[in-house]
Amino acid sequence: MYVLALYGSPRKDGNTDILLNDFLKGITSSTPEAQIERVYIRDLSISPCSCQDDNICLKTGECFIKDEMTPLYDKLLRADIVVLSSPVFFASVPAQVKVIIDRCQALWSRKYILKNIPPALPGSRKGFFISVGGTTRLVSASAEREGKDIFSGIQTTMKYFFKSINVDYVSNLFYEKIDSKGAILKHPTATKDAFEAGRKIYIIPP
Repeated sequence: MYVLALYGSPRKDGNTDILLNDFLKGITSSTPEAQIERVYIRDLSISPCSCQDDNICLKTGECFIKDEMTPLYDKLLRADIVVLSSPVFFASVPAQVKVIIDRCQALWSRKYILKNIPPALPGSRKGFFISVGGTTRLVSASAEREGKDIFSGIQTTMKYFFKSINVDYVSNLFYEKIDSKGAILKHPTATKDAFEAGRKIYIIPP
């Protein structure tokens, strides 16, 4: 089993890094033979999506930009489990993560336009998302009225990201009112939750 772990926080050793590390410990506790590859998005040099070349990815399924995103495409497509951790930035993911998601337009094109990515068997490829946010509600009157929490927007983004890379979005962990570095360690259950989620990931249904 190949696990692709994407560390999405621009802050090294921050709260989502801590939770993802515990998630991976859970995986190795139950499946010691799992191959885990850690990718620290903050260390990658990846250009934003650009349609300067006549939407070539819609025709070929390939991105004309060649940078550190290029080898990541294959990893996203072959991983049995893709787990991403990220803080909430303005109801979405940080810019570094959004760049990667936007560059997956090439994979979206392969799947939905060119149809050369066969559907994965149900449950064969799983996506998991871990996130923390510093507040509890989206800061707008309409959001307050509708009862939307800070994870509403980011969860929608992840839904479409996982669909584009042909992965079942099986579950997530969200923690609010977590802001300062290391604050997640004071949460009564968070690190245990992450460990248990990793330990059980192989048996979570699609």
